[in-house]
Amino acid sequence: MKRKLFLPFIVTLLGVFLPVCGVAQSDSGEPSLGDLARLFRKGKAAPEHAVIDNENLHQIMDEVQNRKLNGSFLFSIDGAAKKFQVSSPDVTCDLSFSAAATSLLSDAYAPQDLPAGELAKLDGPATITGDTLQVSVHNGTTWNIKEITVGLTILRSSEANTARRGSARLMPAAETTTLLSEKHPDSTVLYHIKGSAAPSSTTVFHESLGVAPGQDQDWHWAIVQAKGIPSTTPQTPAP
Repeated sequence: MKRKLFLPFIVTLLGVFLPVCGVAQSDSGEPSLGDLARLFRKGKAAPEHAVIDNENLHQIMDEVQNRKLNGSFLFSIDGAAKKFQVSSPDVTCDLSFSAAATSLLSDAYAPQDLPAGELAKLDGPATITGDTLQVSVHNGTTWNIKEITVGLTILRSSEANTARRGSARLMPAAETTTLLSEKHPDSTVLYHIKGSAAPSSTTVFHESLGVAPGQDQDWHWAIVQAKGIPSTTPQTPAP
């Protein structure tokens, strides 16, 4: 009998205290994730330019230009003085230097003009085949020859002077003046011919003349200038 009366009493107490505990727990607990998300969205500032259109395009361009002008270059060098860095709001550049690095050029040094004493040591025959000038150069210097400048002179003679060589005769002064005016001047052209001639070697340099000289025309040639690289290794004299 007592047990039957005790069970309804316990059920009544549970019905009274459970809602109170639930309300107290909800009031004293931490906010839910949903509440935090809503608070974050409210506190976040809206972007100043959400959409770029014709109305705010000039304003945005002015703001970008002002930010660019306000920025300044920053130069820095490391302690070993082997690295140079340039920084700006738009770009960062790093430059490094190494004395042991080889040159990016094909030759370690740029060709130099040969002295007059060394230029006289370049010798050899020259021929004209068709419209091509071939110069066989013997390099008697200690330089590596990279280019020679050849002066080619074509001798021109008038037909009247050629006919006059057959027999001697007395001519009036007026006719002599006419013959002198008919003589064509000689032409000299400089050709810069590139090649590679090592010391104590013979190399053939080729150059196209464009027009072949006539069979009855005489020509002279000479090496007037040359460029090369001084040899770094000492030359041993021939036994």
